[in-house]
This record gives sequence, structure tokens and C-alpha cells, in this order.
Amino acid sequence: MAAKKLVLTYVDSLRTDMLQRAVAEGRAPTFGALIERGVLVPDCVSSFPSVTPVASAEMVTGVAADAHWISGMNWYHRLERRYVEYGSSLEATRAFGIFRALYDLVYNMNLAHLSPEVETLFEQLDDAGLRTACTPFLIYRGRHRHQVSLEGLLRRAVDATRLKFRHHTWGPAELFYGDLYASSEVPCKSTSLPGSRDGYSACCAAELAKDDGFDFLLFSLPDNDNYSHRHGPEASVESIAKADHCFAKLVEAAGGLDAFLAEYALILLADHAQTPVHRGLPLTDLLAREWSVLRPSESRPELAQLAVSPTGRAAHVYLLPGEGERAAPGEVRRALSMIEGVDLVCRLETADGDPLSREEPGPPKTGTVAVVERGGAKLRFAPGGDVADLRNGRWRVEGALTALEASIEDGRLSSETYPDPLGRIWSALSSPHAGDFLLSLTPGYEAVDWGGVTHASGGSHGSLHAGDSLGPLLFVGCGPDDVAEREQWALRDVAPIIREHFGLT
Repeated sequence: MAAKKLVLTYVDSLRTDMLQRAVAEGRAPTFGALIERGVLVPDCVSSFPSVTPVASAEMVTGVAADAHWISGMNWYHRLERRYVEYGSSLEATRAFGIFRALYDLVYNMNLAHLSPEVETLFEQLDDAGLRTACTPFLIYRGRHRHQVSLEGLLRRAVDATRLKFRHHTWGPAELFYGDLYASSEVPCKSTSLPGSRDGYSACCAAELAKDDGFDFLLFSLPDNDNYSHRHGPEASVESIAKADHCFAKLVEAAGGLDAFLAEYALILLADHAQTPVHRGLPLTDLLAREWSVLRPSESRPELAQLAVSPTGRAAHVYLLPGEGERAAPGEVRRALSMIEGVDLVCRLETADGDPLSREEPGPPKTGTVAVVERGGAKLRFAPGGDVADLRNGRWRVEGALTALEASIEDGRLSSETYPDPLGRIWSALSSPHAGDFLLSLTPGYEAVDWGGVTHASGGSHGSLHAGDSLGPLLFVGCGPDDVAEREQWALRDVAPIIREHFGLT
């Protein structure tokens, strides 16, 4: 018997408590009906940093940042000696140049930055002869070539730079990416403005369903993120109601909920959550008091001592091998640990306790250990050993568990404050584009981006903290029969379940 077609629906920044509130208030009836018929994981663990590019890559590859290589909303490219900016804010995009940021976001993220050594769901399902489709989503790499067709605001923005964005791309069989790519003509009004994309995505999905146009669809509903950033996550019932309404358009196009579930399996999930933020942390300005920090348009970049990459409620800090005086790793570490608003300072060391040189991208060397510091407490760990985590990873652990508010019972380490802490920190630090230091910020703080912007008085995400990291994962017609099948679920569990659904191993 052939497997049902499958829709992977992602609602950006969806929190489980806010989803349940929207359902209880009658604002999300379609999501509520699906929850009644499915298996809900209320606390699926996101990536680290818990931001959309990193989480999206994990979602559709089934591996973490050490394998897929996407490290944040902003990161420093050691080989090209420049920042990569995926659109932290419009002001940050302008600071790096609209064309450069657009090129990185749409083209390079998929075809240059995402590791060529891993395959996406689209590539794997394409190879199996299944019909793949995707509405606007950051990670879309597949086997089908699509011609760029700039329209609307993006056309005007690119034309203003007097540069040409001519690049075709490779994606699923059906790819709809707003004003940039459309695999077929649809009566759907595209928009590139944050907070106004759900309607376009729903229209495209409904048209595909009417035409029986896919076996696998990634249906993206991103507007909840923008609303939560602006108004705070506690106000997001309004944007969840909008996402529910847009999802209902797909259900309606399939003939109603019963007909939809007879034909389609469903996975509904968030990439991460959000927590309220009250203060911006001007990390670059604070570090620039003691060291030369690389700026977006630096006239003498070879003299910079540090590169700083704010990525929401996390940040990478890089030690640069420039021509001038180099920053001492120990002094940078001490300065970072004393900054108000910095919760965790994470780094890699050699087995002898020396800072690990990260001048060239690459995996950690044998004998490398991870170190995390918090409030004077220090914990060292590395893969392999007698301590297990809730995802059955094995670790050698030495030092103060209080650094991660963790405990070990019956040989198993866990932390309610920082979910899956060892695995997430290790994979984040082991990514070839990770900083020499990776920071997780204190609740209530967000790093000021390179455009001078924060979401203070609203919401944000990015840290290792549970508030940023735990979201819903709902299975209907596929996946587990019971949430207890895994002790701790994570985004990287999604791709293997989809492959299994379609008979791929």
C-alpha cells in the first residue's frame, strides 16, 4: 500500500502554551481538531542557536549544525573573511548591502553554505521519484532547476543596486519563493514584507492541492514570528489564529478535514519558540572598548582583532588572525563572562586546556573538549564516556553541573533550564563556521544586531534556554503512536520520520 502524501507544516516561533491558548479560546479550530486526532509532543527541542536558519536546516536534513554548517542569522566566513547576514533586520541588511544579503539568504545559504555532504528531504524524496513542493522556506535545496523571476519590491530593491540577480537555483519540483521563484503560474499575490507572507503561502499550497501537485509539501507559515517579535509572544494568539485560517485554506482545497486526513499525513511544528525581551545588549560596542571589532564595511579589515556575530539571543565571537596585534583568548573570555546579559560562555579547548585555534574552518581535532561557563561555574565535556543524555548520547563530563543547572541521576544527565545542553552546545561549537566563543544570553536580553536593532519590548529567541528552545511537534497519520516513544524529541527527528513514512531508510 502506497504511503499517504505528507504535509510538513511549520509555524515560525510557535509556542505550545500559546497554541493551546488559541485552541482553548476558539481562535485556532483547525489546529485544535488536528491535535485531537494526533500525537502532540509539547516540548520538541530546537537547534542552538535557536534561530530560523539553523533550525530550518536541522529540520530538513535531520542533522545538527556540525553537519549542516548553518551557524546563525549572522556569522563570520573565515575563508572569505567577511560576515554573512541572512536578514536579522532591514537595518542590518542595509548595513551589509541589500544585494549581498539577498544573495546570501536566497542563493548561498542553499547552494554554498549548506553542506554538500548532507542531503535535504527534497533531494532524497526527489531521488525516490516522489513529487516534492515547497512554499517560501529558507532551506529548499532539491534536484530541480528553477529560473529566477524577480518581481515586486525585490525587483525594485535589486534594480536600485544596479546589479543583476540572474542566478537560477535548485529546489523541489514545485518551488514558490515569493518574488524570486515560482515553478508554475498561480493566482497568488506574493509579498516580501515580513508579517505578510502566510496568505501567499496558503494560496500556493491550496493551488497545489487542487491540482494534486505533490507527494510531499513543506508548507511554511512564517508570520507568527514577526508578530511575536513586535508584540511579544504572549500576544501571539492573534497571529496563531491567522496561521490557523491560512492552514484551513489548504484543508478546504482538499475537501474538508476528513477528506484531507484521508489523503494526507501531517506534521505540524515550530522551528523554535520566543521569550519576552526588555533590553538590548550592545555586544559589539562593549568589546570595541578593548579590541578592534570588524565592521560591516571596514576600510582596513586586516587590522581587526575580533568579529562579532549577533544572532538574536545568542552571539558568535571570532578571534581574527589579522596583521595587527591579536586578541588574547583568555582576556576575551574573561571580558565576555563579566558582561551583564551574557548567561553562558561556550568554547572549545584542547585536552591540555589551551584555547582551540579556529583560524580555518573544520571539525574539532581529536582530544578537543567543550567548556561552558556560567556565573563562575565551569563544566568541561566531550563525546564518549559513561554519562548518557536524554537522547542517548554518551559523554565524558568534568566540573560543575551547576553551569547548566543540570543533574545526573542513574547515569543520565538532564537540565530543565537548558534542554539537551551537551549535544546542542557541542554541535554548535563544532560547526565549521562557529565562533571561537558562542554566547547564550540571559532571559530578557537580545544582542543588538549590525543595524542597531533589537526587539526590546517584544519577543526574541536564539539562546540555549528552554523558553527559546521548546516548541510543539504534532503528528497526524504518521510518526509515533505515543509521545513516550522518545524521552526527548528534537527537530532532527523530523526528517528520519518523513523518510520512514515514504519507505526510505
